[in-house]
Amino acid sequence: MNAADYGFLCRFLKERSGFVLAQEKEYLVQSRLLPVARRNGLSDVANLVQALQTGASAALKTEVIEAMMNNESLFFRDKIPFDRLRDTVLPDLLKRREPVRQIRIWSAAASTGQEPYSVAMMIADRPEFAGWRIDIVATDISNDALEQARGGIYSQFEVQRGLPIQLLMHHFDQIKGEWRIKDRLRNMVQFRQLNLLSNFSALGQFDIVFCRNVLIYFDQPTKIDVLARIRRVTAEDGYLILGAAETMVGLGDTFVPVPDRRALYRPHPRDPAPVVRLVPDDARVA
Repeated sequence: MNAADYGFLCRFLKERSGFVLAQEKEYLVQSRLLPVARRNGLSDVANLVQALQTGASAALKTEVIEAMMNNESLFFRDKIPFDRLRDTVLPDLLKRREPVRQIRIWSAAASTGQEPYSVAMMIADRPEFAGWRIDIVATDISNDALEQARGGIYSQFEVQRGLPIQLLMHHFDQIKGEWRIKDRLRNMVQFRQLNLLSNFSALGQFDIVFCRNVLIYFDQPTKIDVLARIRRVTAEDGYLILGAAETMVGLGDTFVPVPDRRALYRPHPRDPAPVVRLVPDDARVA
């Protein structure tokens, strides 16, 4: 693969997914796209690039984008964001949402489902939320990742990564050496394919937004744009939860940090979110 082909792939990925490919990642392109090329009858990545340049099908373009996405995920990843959810966010919203007894949560980069299912476990295990409507909308750019997430089936290796044994036994059924999350949790989560570069206002308004470990793949203008649009779908008294090592420094002031609560942010009051509370007709009920 020559420099021109690599440059084309960099532009292609950024324009279609926001993914910024560093200049030293040629090896990553080769390892992830060579199998795509061969599955589609092409001998190498150079021929794949030529196909993309000369009218490749939408399916092939999607396959290329999905192959380059990092779908690494695990249950209760990073711990700190989930500590914030348990100790700060849920107790606060339990009081604020008592009149409506409803909470809407968005997992904006759900990958194979471990994040939204971790959130579902935390809420399902709190008796004070019995009788509440809990809507969890989980989105990702990768249809392949979402298919696994919808199935809710994980290998022994996957459930061992971050999932305490008591939660595994309580919330999963073992089937032929794999683990399937119970229907009561699967029914709490609605999975949708979504590119964060596209308009997501139709998702409605959320009380909690998880946007973890995805902004790191965007350049600064794209990060600022995505965060500004997330702000517009976040309730005025809602929360944004970033990754434990992520920060809003240099990304505008649409959200402000909660003091002494790393990874946790509130909407900036100077940029009010919509007043009307929107819930899509097909939102699921816990």
